Amino acid sequence: MSRIGPGSVIAGRYQVEAQIGIGGMASVFRAEDIQLGRKVAVKVLHAQYAEDQEFVERFRREAKAAAQLQHPGIVSVYDTGSWDGTWYIAMELLEGPTLKERLIREGRFAPAEAVSLTEAILKAVRAAHRDGIIHRDLKPHNVILDDQGNPKVTDFGIARRGASDMTVTGSVLGTAHYLAPEQAQGEVITPRTDLYSVGVVLYEMLTGRTPFEGETAVSIALAHVNNEPRSPRSIVPEITPALDAVVMRALAKRPSDRFADADAFLAALSDASRGISPIYSPVTGEQGVVGDRRASEDRRTGSMAALDVDDRPWWKKPWAIALGALALIAVIVAALILTNKPRVEVPNVLNAAVDTAQDRLEAEGFEVSVVRRESNRPADTVVGQNPTGGTLAPKGSEVRLSVSDGPGDGTVPRVEGETLEVARDRIESAGFRTNVRRQASEDVDNGTVIETSPSGGSTAELDQVVTIVVSSGRREVEMPDVVGQPLDAARATLGELGLTTKVVEQETADREAGTVLSSDPRAGTEIRTGESVTLTVASEPTTATVPDVVGRSEAAATRTLEAAGFSVRVTTESVTNESQNDRVISSSPAAGQVRDQDSVVTIVIGDYDPPATTPEPEATTP
Repeated sequence: MSRIGPGSVIAGRYQVEAQIGIGGMASVFRAEDIQLGRKVAVKVLHAQYAEDQEFVERFRREAKAAAQLQHPGIVSVYDTGSWDGTWYIAMELLEGPTLKERLIREGRFAPAEAVSLTEAILKAVRAAHRDGIIHRDLKPHNVILDDQGNPKVTDFGIARRGASDMTVTGSVLGTAHYLAPEQAQGEVITPRTDLYSVGVVLYEMLTGRTPFEGETAVSIALAHVNNEPRSPRSIVPEITPALDAVVMRALAKRPSDRFADADAFLAALSDASRGISPIYSPVTGEQGVVGDRRASEDRRTGSMAALDVDDRPWWKKPWAIALGALALIAVIVAALILTNKPRVEVPNVLNAAVDTAQDRLEAEGFEVSVVRRESNRPADTVVGQNPTGGTLAPKGSEVRLSVSDGPGDGTVPRVEGETLEVARDRIESAGFRTNVRRQASEDVDNGTVIETSPSGGSTAELDQVVTIVVSSGRREVEMPDVVGQPLDAARATLGELGLTTKVVEQETADREAGTVLSSDPRAGTEIRTGESVTLTVASEPTTATVPDVVGRSEAAATRTLEAAGFSVRVTTESVTNESQNDRVISSSPAAGQVRDQDSVVTIVIGDYDPPATTPEPEATTP
């Protein structure tokens, strides 16, 4: 791979302006997209990885998956491909600082800001998980802040355990501070792995430090597996118990003890802002709140804000509630002991289809009840379960499933003729997700929306994907080889490709008139439809060079001159050299001069007249 520097052109399209970043896997350059006239960031894989075919194939496949992600909180991927023996990814250019750079500069954040940033990151993670993509390397280094300070997540679907974060000796590099325990142990990666990493990022924003430190990456990874982190509240007392509980649950060692998905994490953060801790309540049997739902609603409306704890009846005071809860737990435990029913692990069926979930639970010996509710998740998808997956429950007991009825319907906005940015904002504001597909068009300008699917004005289920078809301008075609073809045939070939022609004639005696001598652009060049191709075509010559006929007979000279396109006039001139008799002694114009065809060439024929002889006198005889 050649050295990349300012002025280098990557893949014939991205002109490099400067290097803006370098990592263990790739270098990132600010560049100009020559075709679309916009600034982009181009990430180029290091040469040592480009030689590993297995890694390159994974990079190519996962980069393609990342390009399909469309979300305001995810850095957009525009293009990916191979170039100069390696692979590149062209993406949205953000020149703001990373979240890590800001943490280094400012230290810990106020809890409210830390929560707000985490919520934005979780929404991006949720979008990726819904598309089946697990990030695997979430860390503040991979979160870029835009001009307004909003976070955008990058490197989706690219960094993985293996060549991207291991040395040849097996030591974990760089990301060890944010590794989930199952990553450090080489176990199965799930969406909850990403949620652990987000929990580490939240911990760092709240406290200014990561949960575990060490002299080596391996020691840090082992700490994630074996050690319990200090609670954020023990480091920063102003952190509320509710928010502290959210962080500690996100950092649970077992994935089943963490939040079920990004939605549950978001809901817990929302509850924490109102002082509700995300712990399992033995009183209600529900996961995510302490106390009853009515109390939660009261906190939202503020009706309890003015209620002094000393004015409550004794049975509503905290100590009485705690005693009641303990008594209820004792009753439950005693009942379980008496009934002596075997306890089995409840399967985790969140996000599964309701029929599949019911079959799995019944196969394990559980009774199933279903409650449907409106949700932005696909219809017939399990969005909640009680008891939660991974917990133990008596065989034959009931598992309650909350199943999505879908988010309801909405009207897809009409955005034909709008720019992509405007169209995306309008469609997402209407409650839909978006995907972008580019399509060449002879009639619609580059960057303008051609149509949507479903079409504008139609009714569709909210939160479903609306594909925005955007014009990429006129399509590019490869210039065919038409040299040597008759002009009419060349014009027909170019016309079928949507190209126009301009003809320039060139006199030549070597090719038949009307034959294409050359084309501009040349064969094999990429050219957009509608553009003009200049064809240079052979034409009959209108001038000729006077041939040399001196010394030839009149007949032979006349034939030669007429064959060159000239008319012949003959004159004679007396000569004294008998060898010039009846031979051309000169021409006008002279040989070698260029004259219009059909012009007259005068040849002069030598006329030899031998001199008269005097007879010798006769001899006399004396």
